[in-house]
Amino acid sequence: MRVRNKPWAPELIEAHPDLIVEKGQEFKGKWHERFAKKQPLFIEVGTGKGQFIINMAKKYPQYNFIGIEIQKTVIAIALKNALEEQLPNLQFLYADGAELTDYFEDHEVSKVFLNFSDPWPKTRHEKRRLTFKSFLKVYEQILIEHGVVEFKTDNQGLFEYSLSSLNNYGMYFDGVWLDLHHSEENDENVETEYEHKFSAKGQPIYKVRAHF
Repeated sequence: MRVRNKPWAPELIEAHPDLIVEKGQEFKGKWHERFAKKQPLFIEVGTGKGQFIINMAKKYPQYNFIGIEIQKTVIAIALKNALEEQLPNLQFLYADGAELTDYFEDHEVSKVFLNFSDPWPKTRHEKRRLTFKSFLKVYEQILIEHGVVEFKTDNQGLFEYSLSSLNNYGMYFDGVWLDLHHSEENDENVETEYEHKFSAKGQPIYKVRAHF
């Protein structure tokens, strides 16, 4: 997700250190201190403008959520949207999702959400895909025992690649959906910005839930 730089973004982030963290290393192993209650921690890698993570935090107050985004303007927009909700179980981390072990202790996270990640379609870019084996190793390290990864995309090629990658890594599949919005799983589904856009055009949405 690329958007134009907003001159107000840095100032908004600086004004809300209670909701957004720029130095995630300082909270490694103690993210519970950022929340009103100590609860299972769910993270979204590449949170975009925040539609998914905000609505998840609203729907599931019994969990704590962190939206991770590397683009300052984009995460500032997510922060702006979250300010209207005042959710005690939601935080944002301005950081590179490829460096999760720098920000989270081993077994600190209960679930990882990967939503509409960059497909990196060229073979030479395979290692950049968020379901590549090196990323799966990172998720396994920061997740609790039997920790869960949920992945959604509109890209059939990336989905097929991801199923193969998760399977080859030895993960166990809890569910695979080839047309999420026309399945019973959609009853509890929370959409992302991209998901809403693509599904409105009739594009099938793919989803897999798996655990280590």
